[in-house]
Amino acid sequence: MMQLTITLCCSLFALQALGQFNQAPRYNAFGAFRQPVQVAQPLPVQRSSSCPESYGRYPIPGQCDAYTECRDGVAEEKLCPDGLLFNDKAGVFTYPCSYPVDVDCPEGRTSLQPAQSTDECPRQFGYFRLGDASHCGQFMNCVNGRGFTFDCPEGLAFNRETYRCDWPDEVPDCDAETFLGFSCPTQPRADGFGSEETRFYPSPHDCQRYFSCINGRPRLHSCGEGNAFNDLTNSCDGIENVTSCHTQSAYRKIQPVVIQSTPTPFPQRTNTPFNFNTRNSFRF
Repeated sequence: MMQLTITLCCSLFALQALGQFNQAPRYNAFGAFRQPVQVAQPLPVQRSSSCPESYGRYPIPGQCDAYTECRDGVAEEKLCPDGLLFNDKAGVFTYPCSYPVDVDCPEGRTSLQPAQSTDECPRQFGYFRLGDASHCGQFMNCVNGRGFTFDCPEGLAFNRETYRCDWPDEVPDCDAETFLGFSCPTQPRADGFGSEETRFYPSPHDCQRYFSCINGRPRLHSCGEGNAFNDLTNSCDGIENVTSCHTQSAYRKIQPVVIQSTPTPFPQRTNTPFNFNTRNSFRF
């Protein structure tokens, strides 16, 4: 019993001494007082309810040109420049705002910020057609509210739905007949297979140009410099071989020319308007 009491007393004394040692001031090898090192404990990240992930960009419900940017779980709402929309498919290192033609805003997220129009532009950024349905060949590119005017290649119309210059019959809000000044004559189908042949008509005003009629809608083509449309050979020919080019009085009533192979139209349909010259030779 005495031995057990001595053992307990020694244990308590050792624990007390150890506690006093831990609380006592500490000195380094040179005798200088050294404070105990305090290690900061990391705080748990408080993730915003707007951030599904710690990092990323996410659409804002109801609005197509605004988004939430999350950094380390902290959400910040941002607004695209006027005229651009948030592209949720943009990569991490890609600018998240794009032209409307490149963004698909789902139903229910169609609200936009108020337009910041200028004397030249309806919005700060975008492509906008100039003229009405009978004048479809010009458009304006707006950058920071400044407008730059472009002309589509001859015979093509600006399509505001695709931001391209297309055949005018493929542009919904363009009157191809009025724009080109030509209406396709009504002709019966001639191929015997139930499909309508492509028909070509010399231009009544310029022997170097001709029209094709696709589903009863006109398209303007050019044979290019030094050539003219020869309705005798059903092709573009040297201008010296086309008698109708020798004198204006040689023009006659338009007659259809049925051709199985289509002459190459000029200019070709464009994929993007960015390389067109403006009136002041400005180029992108």
